[in-house]
Amino acid sequence: MKLDRRITNLIITGFSGTGKSLVAKAVARRLNWDFLDTDDEIVKQTGKPIAEIFRQDGEGKFRELERETIRKACQQGQTVIAIGGGAIVDPQNYELLAKTGLIVCLEAKPETIYERLFREAAYSPETEVRPLLANDNPLERIRQLKASRQSHYAKADWTIHTDGLSISEVAEEVIRASRLLRRYTPSNDKEKAQSGIDKDIACLVETATQNYPVFVGYGLLDRLGGKMKKAALSGTVTIISDENVCSLYGSKVEGILKDAGFAVNSFVVPAGEKTKNMDYAIKIYDFLVEHRTERDDIIIALGGGMVGDLAGFIAATFLRGMPWVQMPTSLVAMVDASIGGKVGVNHTEGKNLIGAFYQPNLVLAECQTLTTLPWRELISGWAEVIKHGLILDKEFFEFLETNVDRLKELEPELLTRAIARSAAIKAQVVSQDEKEREGKRTILNYGHTIAHGLEAATQYKRFLHGEAVAIGMVGAAKLSQRLGLLPSDAVERQRALLQKFGLPTSLRAKRGNLKLSLVGVTKAMELDKKVKGKAIRWVLLQDIGKVVIRSDVPHQEVLAVLQDMVEP
Repeated sequence: MKLDRRITNLIITGFSGTGKSLVAKAVARRLNWDFLDTDDEIVKQTGKPIAEIFRQDGEGKFRELERETIRKACQQGQTVIAIGGGAIVDPQNYELLAKTGLIVCLEAKPETIYERLFREAAYSPETEVRPLLANDNPLERIRQLKASRQSHYAKADWTIHTDGLSISEVAEEVIRASRLLRRYTPSNDKEKAQSGIDKDIACLVETATQNYPVFVGYGLLDRLGGKMKKAALSGTVTIISDENVCSLYGSKVEGILKDAGFAVNSFVVPAGEKTKNMDYAIKIYDFLVEHRTERDDIIIALGGGMVGDLAGFIAATFLRGMPWVQMPTSLVAMVDASIGGKVGVNHTEGKNLIGAFYQPNLVLAECQTLTTLPWRELISGWAEVIKHGLILDKEFFEFLETNVDRLKELEPELLTRAIARSAAIKAQVVSQDEKEREGKRTILNYGHTIAHGLEAATQYKRFLHGEAVAIGMVGAAKLSQRLGLLPSDAVERQRALLQKFGLPTSLRAKRGNLKLSLVGVTKAMELDKKVKGKAIRWVLLQDIGKVVIRSDVPHQEVLAVLQDMVEP
């Protein structure tokens, strides 16, 4: 999806016979939007049927008329636009449509399209004969023409396979897609203000158990109290933070909340992954009991991913569930750990083995806090940002490649843009698969199988999470290449970008410890949460922006990759 778009319309594209006009009309009616069919507009303008324009004036003239009609259509707002099957092939048309609307492609098999078009021509004598059917072998013509356009249809934001679906069912799918896409497409502040949307919202997470906003920007701390009240949160706040973050922001956050009318308590834990365990969870439970915390009171997680996991686990389990707010102060937490409701504590045998899915009431990412983050931790966070581009958004990956230096310098506009887009990608996946049951959310674990093995095998002392993920992603890419899924140039692009951001791309172990290290890593990998039926579900790449999940990866291939990644 493009990074800079002014989303005002909904465009329906696809091959002839996929139901574009009928679906667009149904969608417009349900949304109470205007409807426009570019083919109908051309017919009105010329006074000729489409087939007659083709016969008398040629396809070139028709495409010229189509281009001008689309240009005018894109100037409208809140309009569902059905475009001709070949319109999206024209680069000018695509650029205009993509800048001003969300594009949904209706797909169908050639046989389905042929049957629909033939039925329409046979049973509707008043319907003009489509150019597609005006030859000796229309089915073969459909196959050829559809194949030639497929790469252009693939540029759509969403694709719906219409075989076997009614017009009403397809319209419902279009509306569902539109709602999801609109939530995860950044809008500019002017558009948000005009629509009444809080301009600080980067995206919304919508799950079966909770819907909540993710705020990203500068100066958000001062607006924390107001945003909490707008989310209908009240009662006593307990801030859970670590010693490092609390020393920087604890007093300020407390003061802001008190000024907004909240009573505030704080519980501070030692920094570091070693704190995320049941021993500290029990200490926090005792603190909450001592302060007579009630079910409608609020937990605030102020800190990085460790604090978010621990505080969220407390919120999910104390009094069978309390409201809570994520206030991530590290990059990895802003774009990953704070979104999606995965909370938990570590077991001595593995990371996050004890936990739950429990969504926060809101996420507030104050980008200014990154300026006080230790350099190594900041660099670590870019691994998750890069991961989101690798698994779902090639264009975002290219944006990162282009702007490495400015992003590393924390240039405010680009930084906010990168964090907002990365958070939106995570939100999109979480909304479709809240509890990792449908398979969609599993793709977020790209690089994490090896990463969690590395962390557990080194007792969480050698690598920061993002560093382990960076190494894990290189391992997953190499594994993808060994299995014939990923070309070598894509592996190198990934490694090069990770290195430009200062992230490690290989295992750092002495050869004398090689056997012990790899045994420990593989043992920890087998305990990972992605194991199903005693087989590891590997998230692998087929291309930048395209993943595949495999459970049949030979163990010797994994060992070969790990051994290859150990530096001399």
